Amino acid sequence: KMFHLKKKSFLAAVILGFVSREANAFSPVASIAVENVEKSQRLSMVAANPADLASYERLDAAITEENPLRVLIAGAGVGGLALANTLSKNPKMKVTVLERTDEFKRFGGPIQLASNALEVLKAMDEDVFNKIMAKFTYTGDKENGIKDGIRDEWYAKFDLKGPAEYRNMAYTGVIERPDLQQIFLDKLPEGMVQNGDGVIRYETNSNGYGVKAIMESGEAVEGDVLFGADGIWSSVRATMRDEPVRGDGSGVSYSGYTVFAGELDYASFDNGMVGYKVYIGPGQYFVITDIGNGRYQWYAFLAKPAGSAALEEKPDGSSLYLQDVFEGWSKDIHHILKATQEDEIQQRDLYDRPPSVFKAWTKGGVALLGDSVHAMMPNLGQGGCQAIEDAYVIAEELESATSRNEIERKLNNYRGRRLVRSAAVQGLSRFASDIIIRGFDTPAKIVLKDGVKFENFNYAGIVTKILQPILPVFFTVQFAFLYDGWKNDSVDLKAAFAFLLVGGFILAISLGMVEEAALFGGLGLEGLLGGEAFAGFEGFESIFANVQDFLPFP
Repeated sequence: KMFHLKKKSFLAAVILGFVSREANAFSPVASIAVENVEKSQRLSMVAANPADLASYERLDAAITEENPLRVLIAGAGVGGLALANTLSKNPKMKVTVLERTDEFKRFGGPIQLASNALEVLKAMDEDVFNKIMAKFTYTGDKENGIKDGIRDEWYAKFDLKGPAEYRNMAYTGVIERPDLQQIFLDKLPEGMVQNGDGVIRYETNSNGYGVKAIMESGEAVEGDVLFGADGIWSSVRATMRDEPVRGDGSGVSYSGYTVFAGELDYASFDNGMVGYKVYIGPGQYFVITDIGNGRYQWYAFLAKPAGSAALEEKPDGSSLYLQDVFEGWSKDIHHILKATQEDEIQQRDLYDRPPSVFKAWTKGGVALLGDSVHAMMPNLGQGGCQAIEDAYVIAEELESATSRNEIERKLNNYRGRRLVRSAAVQGLSRFASDIIIRGFDTPAKIVLKDGVKFENFNYAGIVTKILQPILPVFFTVQFAFLYDGWKNDSVDLKAAFAFLLVGGFILAISLGMVEEAALFGGLGLEGLLGGEAFAGFEGFESIFANVQDFLPFP
């Protein structure tokens, strides 16, 4: 056996893609000038009063232009608007988006759209895709990767450009969230998005067709199908699963991480050359990314107790506080922190929910999408992307429906097509957070200057060095899995197996799940501490030679 795992370690490695905990999707950004976004409209109800919840409109089963499917969408985020835009083009559907906020405002930072999401958007609506491209900033055509936060050296680079070009896809990049929102709103018929009243629960017709969205105002809106696109604190999900939205019994738990984030105008020395840099080190990491037009965004992820924002005093402000936290780290981190104004920094704790693999996604004529069912940590930038994929699959399933009797089956088909892939991406996002903060350290290194020096030769440092030649393989497998499966018409078992094999190994050794003797002896690394092999890792790739048989590319 190549190595021995403890029982819990083996289980963790096998089900890596399926047991990640859901996490609060977030976009911590700088303050942005507020201005109204066009097409916001106050809610005007035409449905029954909730006091008469037992009364439903009597409809024929057939879905026709004269008797359209009444679609309600709770929430006007990325997933909700993408779904509304696609379904609104079908003359046999009448779509209403119910949004809690009074009006849309230009608030919110950039959102990453990876190549898989861009391919979905192009398939859904090429005009929307072209308008997005007009305001898009590519990061995938630049240098991206992980850097040693202390030594300021590249640790591992990931190729976003090659996998996209190989599949003839657009490069990954970012767009300002308000711009994306406005592009969708401009495509929707006037009055389809109704603001000022949020969905707090729903009721279903036990004797026929229909679901009623109960609003904060006490009114109700009736439809044939309701989609919960109302985020991690979803009222639709709470009703479906009979659990509170927040608090005890809601399944919410603190992830163990807090994040500081800033967005600013910044003259980076590597502008136009580097898109995304992750600086790793003991117990924390820092991200700097180019968001276009001379603007940059950064994130500082720290392992802190819940409520640390209130518990820790920062008399000199967040920038100086973080400069102290990252003392001794790369000068690039300190340069951008010093350039950031206090009103350009926000801090948020990240919260998790239990996995949704074995919990309901759909029930009758109600279904969940996006963060309401698979919220994920932000490390891969796939939260919005996966919501867009949800919308694409839902639209495909409903397109062929000719009867209201088919809706429950169609929604179950949607769950079946999306369950494995979204769980794997969710797991990968969580995996990335845990590995970088809990498993990575400054890589161990032998320095041959003024004699022989051994730097950071502890378990974490050695493991981090061992993973260095493996991560490019893992990145290739990861992007193959993400980019090849965007249609969600089947599970790519080949890519999934490679992902689990390499990812399980990384998870096991980086979190200390492999016995140390097996780690060094079983892998044939007894001579690791003795010389050249460690410095260059020549021949290490032989450990993963057999993985090539499973990689989903020539």
